Amino acid sequence: MTIPARILTLTLLLPLLACSKQPPPPAMPSAPPRPIHEVQVTTIDGAPTSLAAWKGKTLLIVNTASRCGFTPQYEGLEALYQRYRDRGFVVLAFPSNDFLGQEPGSNEEIKSFCETRFKTTFPLFSKIRVKGGDQHPLYALLTRTPGYEGEVGWNFTKFLVDGEGHVVGRFPSKVAPLDEAVISAIERSLPPSSAAAPL
Repeated sequence: MTIPARILTLTLLLPLLACSKQPPPPAMPSAPPRPIHEVQVTTIDGAPTSLAAWKGKTLLIVNTASRCGFTPQYEGLEALYQRYRDRGFVVLAFPSNDFLGQEPGSNEEIKSFCETRFKTTFPLFSKIRVKGGDQHPLYALLTRTPGYEGEVGWNFTKFLVDGEGHVVGRFPSKVAPLDEAVISAIERSLPPSSAAAPL
């Protein structure tokens, strides 16, 4: 190939090479996390609802089981609920059979067990998956919250959520509901208008 021919070839190829090195288009921004109060849930009686029903309240969200060594924590959860319910606090219990099949019962059996054995009055919800491919959207959100991320490791893991829907605490199974760390975190996150009346 003669020199003029080579120059002509390079002249034709350069624009093509330049085009091939263009930076890739910017990635589309990911969707923002869904606000926790928009998450749809189902009560233990089968009624659909959302966490918007408790917007403005401090929530302690717990994955529970009836045949676990931590099952007696239901008693402490009820005590917490009774202590702070008039100050804008509520326990939300989500039974799960994810850990060694320790919640095998039906929703009806779970409800009867909790109300008969532990006299629970806080809201109970239908059984869900808190991990794995069928993980409920609520737990997908909770376990991906910066600072509190990570798969739920066992029954009776506790997530504390403030009235605006922000996760503000996470406590493992071994931390009892009436542990001082849990109580202090709840009191810090109670709605401002819920301050205890002076003696």
